[in-house]
Amino acid sequence: MKLHQLRIIPICVLAFVLGSCSDSDSIQNTPQKEVPNTEMVNTPPKETPTNNNQEGNKDPKFTFNTGTQELFLIDDTNAGYGFYFYTPNEYNIDNTSTFPLLIHLHGGGARGEGNLETSMNRIVYDGPSSLIKNNRWSPPTPMIVVSPQSPHLWDPKRLHDFIDYLIDNINIDTSRIYMTGFSMGGRGIFDYVTEYGVQSHTAAVAPIAGWSETNNGIPFKNVALWAFHGGADNIVSVNGSINMVKAINDSNPKIEAKLTIFPGVDHFSWGRVYDSTGRGRGDSNYDAFDMTIYEWMLQYSK
Repeated sequence: MKLHQLRIIPICVLAFVLGSCSDSDSIQNTPQKEVPNTEMVNTPPKETPTNNNQEGNKDPKFTFNTGTQELFLIDDTNAGYGFYFYTPNEYNIDNTSTFPLLIHLHGGGARGEGNLETSMNRIVYDGPSSLIKNNRWSPPTPMIVVSPQSPHLWDPKRLHDFIDYLIDNINIDTSRIYMTGFSMGGRGIFDYVTEYGVQSHTAAVAPIAGWSETNNGIPFKNVALWAFHGGADNIVSVNGSINMVKAINDSNPKIEAKLTIFPGVDHFSWGRVYDSTGRGRGDSNYDAFDMTIYEWMLQYSK
């Protein structure tokens, strides 16, 4: 093991989306109402494991330190991705506690095969992994955070298998698995839940600047969703989120999907979501950004 430290509106700019994103997000095309349990927000880790790990499924190559974020290249483990991996200080290595899991999906600018540290480092430019790196990570409940790297649009089956791998190898509360991502990562969330529906591992998801086809919102009937988008996004039209949230809510989900739009904000809207500096700055015609996405996620469990 090698360890390294609301209405349907046409989406007019999709052709441009697939050809260009800059900075941390350039996208490549490929074929391809229940009341929440608010007591979950500040609850401590569970003392009885719920992931039912089987010792025979554990990867002998995957060992890690607690309380730190570590880099694993694709050949370092049998996970199928290169990834950044964080466990909180409270993580109990003797398997007496389980923790919520947050999967973070990067955008197009961080694409890579997971085999180069220089490429993998682009993942920590944005999102929860960046907050962890810069000592700004403070969710209301300790969480495991995993940020994999993909060379192209996120593949739903590969993501599902990756989460299965994590369940087999770390102490995860499988009732509290969450996913967030921006641009290409937002698309990945929509595609993953659309593919797996009630069989998806996720209890709640937060896509930012995402898009997908809107012909079917039914797979989201049992998954809480809060989408975010910049109102002036000229790379992935805001209609990508508007249309998806409408399609989901038209399917009569158990938990109504939410949408927050930041007026005048361009494609790179995710920083204000992840560090919560955008709270109170959303368009009043849509859902208010009135709590952190981490507080919101932790209300929900499967």
